[in-house]
Amino acid sequence: MSTVTVIGAGTIGLGWINLFSAYGLTVRVNSRRPDARRIVREGLELFSPGRADELAARIEYEPDVGRAVAGADLVSENAPDDLPLKQRLFAEIGEAAPDHALVLSSTSKLLPDDLSRDMPGPGRLVVAHPFNPPHIVPLVEVIGGERTDPEAVERAVAFLESVGRTPVVLRRALPGFAANRLQSALLRESIHLVLEGVVTVEELDRIVTDSIGLRWSTVGPFHAFHLGGGPGGLRKWLEHLGSGLEQGWRGLGQPALTPEAVEALVAQTEAAYGDRTYAELVRDRDDRHHAVLAALGRTEQPQEEKK
Repeated sequence: MSTVTVIGAGTIGLGWINLFSAYGLTVRVNSRRPDARRIVREGLELFSPGRADELAARIEYEPDVGRAVAGADLVSENAPDDLPLKQRLFAEIGEAAPDHALVLSSTSKLLPDDLSRDMPGPGRLVVAHPFNPPHIVPLVEVIGGERTDPEAVERAVAFLESVGRTPVVLRRALPGFAANRLQSALLRESIHLVLEGVVTVEELDRIVTDSIGLRWSTVGPFHAFHLGGGPGGLRKWLEHLGSGLEQGWRGLGQPALTPEAVEALVAQTEAAYGDRTYAELVRDRDDRHHAVLAALGRTEQPQEEKK
């Protein structure tokens, strides 16, 4: 890969632009935003302070989709998760992109066969769903459909590994994929606990970061409970606590996101974090992510220009 077209300069698109340019790729940005150059530059300065000039030198801008994907080796699509919009976009990409170009979608919920319905050469479209921020968090869920060429999935995995990601291929396409479904389950109970007055938003966040989040940064749920069973492992843990676990599931909350509930959640969140700007919060988050990855002996992007 040498030239990557990134479609969309929103939060996820900016992360990809930063990552791809940091790995020495030529990045062609396609965005409907008239101030795309300014937005990208600000994103580079926020995400890669001290390297913005270096990365910006690898970035081109082309507002026309057809011209943007012409000659590209890979297309990374990051438009809003609106199925008709994406179907029209992929139809245009399929017409204009070279036959060899790999096409990746960052959709967080839409299925690849639906996305490629009107696309010429649909076999090259693969969902590559990142976690925000994609230039730091390693995971990328890779999902193919019935119309996807297995070789395209293999190429997607190889490319993502080449830019420091951890691709995981899902064996079946399902709405929301895996990571978002896990995140949504935890968020549902988090909202329930806050709306029930058990804890505040800020306290809930502290509970997660100082317990589950800390644990999950080193071992996943099955690994953790395998250890929780002692020498008997997961089998002993499930045999001992399995019935109570099922009963606990039945008691989990199902909060309704009424306008009043939304206002309550937003008010508490703004009270907890509204004293800092978005840029300040992002830098703090990214610094913490960097520290965790460094402690785990992992790096998320090269710190100097690749030769």
